[in-house]
Amino acid sequence: MAETRILLADDHALVRRGVRLILDAEPDLTVVAEAADGAEAISLALEHRPDLAVLDIAMPRLTGLQAARELSRSMPDLRILILTMYDNEQYFFEALKVGASGYVLKSVADRDLLAACRAAMRGEPFLYPGAVNALVRHYLDRVRDGEGVPARAITDREEEVLKLVAEGHSSRQIADLLYISVKTVERHRANLLQKLGLRDRLELTRYAIRVGLIEP
Repeated sequence: MAETRILLADDHALVRRGVRLILDAEPDLTVVAEAADGAEAISLALEHRPDLAVLDIAMPRLTGLQAARELSRSMPDLRILILTMYDNEQYFFEALKVGASGYVLKSVADRDLLAACRAAMRGEPFLYPGAVNALVRHYLDRVRDGEGVPARAITDREEEVLKLVAEGHSSRQIADLLYISVKTVERHRANLLQKLGLRDRLELTRYAIRVGLIEP
């Protein structure tokens, strides 16, 4: 059986340790790198070239969804699984949109994660069983009502800037992290305030917490 080399990203060391124990106990699965945030996950993926990335959603600097979006662009052959505590329809659709093969709840990771890893490597989608009927029903309801998948209010780059602003980074730090100019950061910040109808950094932070970009 071919070995699957895995990158594991989660900002909680205890969670990473537990998930690694599950994965490394299998003869065909090996964790080759661990990351504590989304930006580190991208860097380690480019360095180690794993076959599969298992990414938590709520991480500092870049979320798992943001990291997945970038990895799908830069490493199109990489398979991606989202590992999350959020049983959330919007996150599920976002995960599919950024190229993830599956969506696994942490609460049942000991049951579902191995099957999800192997499904991803076969090129098959994986969704935790209890959510399938609800997600299909909700999606069909939206289509029937003419709504489709809910649109995002902000762009991918604006989301990245929003997360970093909410985490307390300065405009210069954000510019350095995203390889853009300070002026561009300030323009994105102004666009966010206007689009979201907010007034300042505090309200941006509250919004970021509400939509799950950062943890309270």
